[in-house]
Amino acid sequence: MKQEVQTEKKPKRIEESRDEVLVRIAGYDMFGSKNVYAGLTKVKGVSWGIANVVCLQVGIPRNKKVAELSKDEIKKIEEFLKAPKIKDFMMNRRKDPETAESAHFIGSSLEMKKDFDIRRLKKIKSYKGVRHTSKLPVRGQRTRSHFRKKGQAVRVRKKK
Repeated sequence: MKQEVQTEKKPKRIEESRDEVLVRIAGYDMFGSKNVYAGLTKVKGVSWGIANVVCLQVGIPRNKKVAELSKDEIKKIEEFLKAPKIKDFMMNRRKDPETAESAHFIGSSLEMKKDFDIRRLKKIKSYKGVRHTSKLPVRGQRTRSHFRKKGQAVRVRKKK
């Protein structure tokens, strides 16, 4: 006869997902269960490459969890993101039209710069500005089947 072995099954805890730790870095909330490398990409203006450079320059292992960061490490990350020491090709604002210098912006300042650039293009009536004003694709995509304006019905006229 077979002996039945009873094992205690642990119930799945749904509460673990609710009790998630949130860490605020550079004005963005990040889940504590994520790695620092992946968590930093939640900040607007920080790509995977920039996140990798931040981890290397600050000296934090990429696979460390965001919840395990100390306040000093978070402060170092925020200081680095405010004034990153990276090469020009990694910056998101190369050869700024106003100052002719390269800079890297994150968060709301990046949004403002982008908005002002679009306003400038519209004001000087460049091709890209005209495309923005008419709400059409700017970068050369085809418009035959996409980018239809919302609210307009598309139909074919009958011959009389």
